[in-house]
Amino acid sequence: MATLRNLKIKTSTCKRIVKELRSYEKEVEKEAAKTADMKDKGADPYDLKQQENVLAESRMMVPDCHKRLETALADLKATLAELKEANEQGVEIGEAESTITEVEAVVKPTEE
Repeated sequence: MATLRNLKIKTSTCKRIVKELRSYEKEVEKEAAKTADMKDKGADPYDLKQQENVLAESRMMVPDCHKRLETALADLKATLAELKEANEQGVEIGEAESTITEVEAVVKPTEE
């Protein structure tokens, strides 16, 4: 049975994963720039290899975050639908709907 408390938790989970995803995307950009800079400066091959490994690890986290976000979004939608069926009222429902819109904007570009 879905409750407003569960809805609030699932809404917060979606928001946290979006924040995490954006953080990983920034990290990938930063590490890619650092790797390119090291290549331009002719850094030691070992150091360059280590930096490329760091970049690869950061890149792997982005698809993982997308998967978790899609799962959390589906879970949030299901809980929201269940609460709407039961005619529940509260600010949590409005917050969940706006979060769904926000998350869908983040998820959609990767599906195309």
